[in-house]
Amino acid sequence: MNSAAIPALVEDCYGDDRWMCMHKRFLIEAKEREPEVVLIGDFTVAMLSHTEVWEKYFVSMHCLNFGISEDKTQNVLWRIENGEVEFMNPKVIILSVGANNYENTAKEVVEGIHACLTAIRSYHPKAQIVVLKLFPCGQHLNPVREKINQINNLLEAQVKSLSNIQVVNLDPGFVQTDGTINHHDLYDYQHLTRTAYMQAFRPLSDLIQQLIREITLAVVETPTLPDE
Repeated sequence: MNSAAIPALVEDCYGDDRWMCMHKRFLIEAKEREPEVVLIGDFTVAMLSHTEVWEKYFVSMHCLNFGISEDKTQNVLWRIENGEVEFMNPKVIILSVGANNYENTAKEVVEGIHACLTAIRSYHPKAQIVVLKLFPCGQHLNPVREKINQINNLLEAQVKSLSNIQVVNLDPGFVQTDGTINHHDLYDYQHLTRTAYMQAFRPLSDLIQQLIREITLAVVETPTLPDE
């Protein structure tokens, strides 16, 4: 049985109920606000909300950030199935998850991501969904980085045939020609610096704006059927 594709709570190891409190806060935000864009996932999404690129390009698009740093695919799946995207009508949903699934194979991680996509689609079949490829990690080439490459390749192949879903690579080239990653881009060789966030996520904001324009235009151009 694939643990990455079975919805699961995060174990409250520290006894502070922090994860569940965040989930409850996200539920309140989902009900009180009317976002056009929702980002959900792990540390890549969570840390984005503390950057200049978020303040400068995402806030104005009425975005909600439902990132929890330690989440694995099964945890995001649980949150999706327990109301976080249910009580809203977003035009675009961004999913970034899988980097924390160290114990799972690449194939299992992709199955977990696919389960998240299926759950999102069950609530929002007409929304545009963007799945982010995972960023590389480690200063030098290592087994985890190789697995990430496998996940990204499998993910792209699996999602290719699905409508209204696209896989996007935001990596501007963090792996240098000698195979190393610079700490100015990923400060601990896993998490992006503020500068790297600007490099990687500015193009995502452009894509989101393009998708919103296309959706808005499609609604305007849809003919209204006369009443019988």
